[in-house]
Amino acid sequence: MEAIQSWVAEHKLKAIGAIWVSGIGASLAYSRARTPLKPSLRLIHARMHAQALTLAVLSGAAAYHYYEKHEADRQKEN
Repeated sequence: MEAIQSWVAEHKLKAIGAIWVSGIGASLAYSRARTPLKPSLRLIHARMHAQALTLAVLSGAAAYHYYEKHEADRQKEN
């Protein structure tokens, strides 16, 4: 787990891009199997799903960064 955390810490943009691309791929695969939409609509929906996933990941990363910084500041005080 530490190896993954260190890689993500060093390659933040690549990790976010990979999550975005996998979100698009997963959404396209799901919509192709489940709904009879036109390809253009599938792509629009996939992009929206990937954006929502990316925002959720960025929010989680911001919360984690805040928590980590808060804990470091707290340890310095003690």
